[in-house]
Amino acid sequence: MGALLYYGWTELMRTRGAQKVSFVAAQRNCDISGPLRYCVYTSAAGTNGDLLYHLHGRNLDEQVWNDDTYFTAMLQARWQAAHILPPAVVTVSYGPAWLLTPKGRQPESGLLEDFLARLPKIEEKVGRPRRRMLLGESMGGLNVLIAGLSAPSQFARVAALCPGVYVNSPFDSIGTLWASMRRTGASPKIAMGIWLMAKKYLGDEEEWKRISPLRLIEKAGPEFPALYLSCGLYDAYGNYEGTEQLALAAVQRGVKTTWRPLYAGHCGVDVPSLAEFLGGD
Repeated sequence: MGALLYYGWTELMRTRGAQKVSFVAAQRNCDISGPLRYCVYTSAAGTNGDLLYHLHGRNLDEQVWNDDTYFTAMLQARWQAAHILPPAVVTVSYGPAWLLTPKGRQPESGLLEDFLARLPKIEEKVGRPRRRMLLGESMGGLNVLIAGLSAPSQFARVAALCPGVYVNSPFDSIGTLWASMRRTGASPKIAMGIWLMAKKYLGDEEEWKRISPLRLIEKAGPEFPALYLSCGLYDAYGNYEGTEQLALAAVQRGVKTTWRPLYAGHCGVDVPSLAEFLGGD
């Protein structure tokens, strides 16, 4: 009887729907290039000549841009309401979970070189852009920082939302990593998942240093791409600490930086400022 009552209560209380965004979806054309799947999204009203590469978060895919329950729909709606011509968007994917690491000891590494090498071929179909930009959230946020800070001459702007930026390395001691979780409020379960993913793509501490945004920013100067960084104070991935340090370091190095700290959990997005950053001149 208790089990039946519990089932009835949970069924009654389950979520019935979702808040959806009202917007005109972009036209979509998808293709495959080697291991890379991508979709090109073009606004029906036209584009401003820029090209935005969107690198998605974990367990999403290249078709997420027009999802009317996702922040990308809010971004499109914001541009449409302001009568702003947006960039053309190319959402790319190597699967549900991946890191743009340089070629190293691990068999899964080398996606950074692969991604950068495929851009000219994609743009043969899309057209040569006025400016090339990057946008990513969570896993994708880390990936756009790796790409943008490793090849700064190729990108004009990089927007990283709740990116996986950490002060500590996945090769640090258990005690150090545990202290990091206590300090940042990161979920131990999530932290373990991040640790396992990092070890899949990185062979050692030196390989970690090659992709750590806090290391890459040390080479930065005013010629680096403009950065947009945001993160929630109560990010369960523990991303706030590292992202804030990255923003401060970028400013100190003379990089044009927009830092949006949010009173939110993982991947809250300040859509108005992000739309301005990606859609402005």
